[in-house]
Amino acid sequence: MTTIEEISFEQALAELEEIVQKLEGGTLALEETMTLYQRGRNLAAHCQHLLDEVELRVQQLVPDGDEGYSVAPFDAET
Repeated sequence: MTTIEEISFEQALAELEEIVQKLEGGTLALEETMTLYQRGRNLAAHCQHLLDEVELRVQQLVPDGDEGYSVAPFDAET
């Protein structure tokens, strides 16, 4: 298996979906189930980490009060 740090978000998500399908099948041996479950947890954490990094880079333009705009962190509630 490829190390998690080497794969893109899309690859990690696709592999995670495959793991979920296998686990939902319920026909795996206990050891294989545990191995896939741990890999899935690690993939999910990797996806979350990548999303967190993107969120930090997303910014928005906001009025600065002087008829101009300034750059601020993105706030989904505004």
